[in-house]
Order: sequence, then C-alpha cells, then structure tokens
Amino acid sequence: MDASIYGTLFDSLQRTVRDYPSRPAYAVPPMQGRAYHPNGWEVTWAQTLAAVEEKRQIYQAAGFGHGHRVAILFNQRPEFFFHYYALNALGASIVPINPDYRRDEIRYVVEHSEASLALAIDDRLEDMQAATHDIDDAPPVVSFDRFPDRLPPPARSGVDAVAGPQTEAALLYTSGTTGRPKGCILTNEYFHSFGACYLSLGGRLAFRLGEERMFNPLPLHHANCLSVSMPCMLLAGGCLIFPDRFHASTWWSDLLATDATVVQFQGIIPNILLKLPSRPQERMHRVRFALCAGIEPSQHEAFEKRFGFPVVEMWAMTETGRLISDNHEPRAIHTRAFGRANAWVEVRAVDDQGNDAAPDAPGELVIRHSAATPRKGFFSGYLKNPEATEEAWRNGWFHTGDAVTRDADGRFYFVDRKKNIIRRSGENIAAAEVEACLTAHEKVKQTAVLAVPDEVREEEVMACVVAKSPADVSDPAAREALARELFAWCFERMAYFKAPGWILFVDSLPTGTSAKVQKIHIFPASVDPRQKPDAIDLRALKKQRATPAH
Repeated sequence: MDASIYGTLFDSLQRTVRDYPSRPAYAVPPMQGRAYHPNGWEVTWAQTLAAVEEKRQIYQAAGFGHGHRVAILFNQRPEFFFHYYALNALGASIVPINPDYRRDEIRYVVEHSEASLALAIDDRLEDMQAATHDIDDAPPVVSFDRFPDRLPPPARSGVDAVAGPQTEAALLYTSGTTGRPKGCILTNEYFHSFGACYLSLGGRLAFRLGEERMFNPLPLHHANCLSVSMPCMLLAGGCLIFPDRFHASTWWSDLLATDATVVQFQGIIPNILLKLPSRPQERMHRVRFALCAGIEPSQHEAFEKRFGFPVVEMWAMTETGRLISDNHEPRAIHTRAFGRANAWVEVRAVDDQGNDAAPDAPGELVIRHSAATPRKGFFSGYLKNPEATEEAWRNGWFHTGDAVTRDADGRFYFVDRKKNIIRRSGENIAAAEVEACLTAHEKVKQTAVLAVPDEVREEEVMACVVAKSPADVSDPAAREALARELFAWCFERMAYFKAPGWILFVDSLPTGTSAKVQKIHIFPASVDPRQKPDAIDLRALKKQRATPAH
C-alpha cells in the first residue's frame, strides 16, 4: 500500500474541505470551569481551512518554510490544528511539547529540535521563556493564546524545496525508558500511512466516510491521537473530538454531548469505567466501536456486554506508521490477541538469533512494510541519533522491543515489553500478566509490577499497589493482611512463581499524559525497592504446589 499518493497533510485538508466543507472537523465537549471553550466548541472543515489560511499568511510573511520547526506547548487546545496545517502548507514541521514537562525538559526539546520559534499557552509562557532564554540561538517565544499578526523571522534560512510526502511534518518525542527522550522524525507519508491503514482494516473497524465522530481523550502530543486518530479523521472527513484529558465522572455525558460514534483509548480506561456505578447514560450513546491498546482480557467481554459496543484490540508504536488489530470475527477477546499482518505491514516473532520463533513460543515482534521497501511509511529516524535508528532497524526489520507469541493461524498475542519480562529461576514472567491478576482484585485500584534483584533466583516479582480504600492500608497490620490476601489471590490463579514475592503499598503511581504508568519514575535508579521500610517480603510463601496424584 502506498500512502505517498496523498501528498502533504495540507493537500489532504484541501481535498477534505472540497468534499465535506460543512461537516465538523474538530470539537471539544463542554467543561464548566475550563479557561477555554467551557461550553464546548466545534469547527467545520471549511472554517478550519479559513483559520489555517490566516495562520499560514503570518508564518509565510515572517519567512517560515521548508526546514524550520516550531515548538508548541498547548495543552489540548483545538486551535493547535490551525498552526499545524499552516506550517505543513509551507513545508515546516511542528514539535509538540508534553504539557507535563518542567523547564529543564522543555529546554531539552526546544534545543535538541533546533526550533526556530516557540509557542506556549499563557499559563506556561513564563516557563517557556525561562527554559529557552540561555539557549544558543534561542528561538523567539510568543503566546499561543495571543498569537501576533507579525512574527520575528527565523534565525536560519529555510530550504528552497517544495513540500511533499517525504517532508517532515512533525518531530514527536518518545517518553524513553533510559536517558533523554528520542525525537522521531515523522513525514507526511508517515501520517497518511497511519490514517489510510486504519481506514482500510474493515471488519469491526468499518468507517463511514463523512459521518464518524471520533472521541479520543489521549493527548495530542501523543502518537495515539496525533498519529492515528488525526489522519484517520482527516482522510475520512470525520470529526476528531478531544477533552483536555480523560474524565471518568463525565465520560458518558461527554460522549452524549459530542454525539461520538467511535472511541479510541488505552486499556486503563476500560478498567476504570467498569468500576464505576452503573448509570443510564452508559447505554444511551451512539458509539459503534472502540479501538484500544491493552484492554485486560478478563475485562474485555464484560465491557462489551455492559456498554454495548465492541472494543477492538490493537498494536502500534510511534515509529511504525501503521497499526495491527484483531478486527475480524471471531475475535480472541479472552486473550491478549492483537491481530495478524495486513496489507500495510509484514510481521514476525523472532528469537534472539533472529530466527522465527516456534508457534506459541515467545519472541520479539519485528515488522516492516515489505522486503523491497522495509521502511516505507515508518518514521524517518531518531533526530541526531543514527546509531539508535540503525539499532532498531536490524536485518531489515524494525525491532519493537515487545515480546509476543504467534499461533499456528498467524495471529499475534502481546506478552509484555521485553524490558518488563522478569527472569526468575529460569522462568520468564510477564509483568503485565501479574498486573492484570492483581487489578482484578476488588481492593486494588492500580498496580505496577517490577523486577527486583534476588540473591538466589536472579530476579523476583515486586508489586507496587495502590489500594482502593486507604482504610485497607491504614496501619502495618492492615497492610500485612492485605498483602497476604493479594498473594493468595495470585497464587490461586497463576503459576506459583508468578505471584509477587514483594508487595509495597503506595499512595499513587506516576503516569504520563497517555495514562500509562511510568515505571521508570517509581523509584530513583539508585534505590533498591526491597529496602523501603514498608516493603512486605512474601517470598517464603512462594512454594511450588505438590503435583496432584492421578
């Protein structure tokens, strides 16, 4: 499949405006108390193009063009798209900045990306100014909310070139597991590949052109919304709806208020929604299907039955430019299945030597477009880090770092990130499996499972648990009792070696704006979690069960 035929995102915007001028393009739900659009907001495709043209003229008059980047700290403002398409029309690129970033992190992204201009919403303007003031060739900083009619020209001249499919459209920084985030160079073809792939999958993901209204509560600086939802709705002539963030208390009223027909989210959201009290609104929506990464298999069927729409499991990464999904019936909803190869991607599970893993045996997920053009539609590389780019693209395949299995019919099943595999006495334990078991317990609100050192068994399983009720962990005796209850719960449902050998109750777990737990931020690198005063040692309980007599 070839997404280069679409040209630039601005080219697609013009086509969509021609086909669906009066259809809504972007919307936000009403949210009293919010500083911007508290009563909700919606804009048509024709209105979007008009607003884009205003911004384009301002950028063009200042000399912005091919080869320039503009860093934007905007916190889910829908007007972000006016800047995005305007810069795209000129061949310039955007650098979305995570609104949770502090000054040092902002400085790194602006400096590393060599941004020619930095925009920030007013309540972060001072942070942006402080973060960039002593950068060599520091970019001018202007208000996103009070965007001026005239801009200072970029310090460096642009490149005399016509924007096309291979032109950089965005530089998106990954969260990274070690060191600084890596900047993924993303072209127009990359975004179109994601959108066209999504639209073409069919089955349970059957889009109606010009009709869908997609609700995605995940942030626009994150690939789930910016790389997948945005180009899908752009090509389909649909409406992309996004709140400032996920709100469990208003989730169903937001879907009703915005007339959403499609939903896209991460697996933590179904878990939260299932634990809410039942309310009439949860069956009054018009949602036809949801696309989700990482729904717990034990919750999948219950979610669909309670709320009345299918949740299609998927897999993708910022770097990939396409997704894989379990979108055709019969779906394997009681497993971690995420689908098969499709017209956009070739897929394998390989062992450490690069050979195909045996059916049902764990291996690393590797993918490519095709043997002839393996990188077509993928990210163009990590900015200023060719070594990391080539390391990811070993032997003509992109190495995802995800551990998966493949069955005899070619369906793939997610196991865990390779780095989240715990190696205990020769057994490989997926942290995600233990987390799923613990999360199913009625007294658990949230959990993160880690590998900790073990002097005898190499590594041991440690669970950091947020209890649903503070009363359950109010004193040492209560914590010990609940820890043993959770251990017994896991011990009964999994192989003995998978049960947590250590449990530590915590008040909260650090999460990113995509609602995923950031495990690398739970403890500093120098801290041994086993030495925390409240860590409960349960290793003596991990005894292998006697084999029953036959």
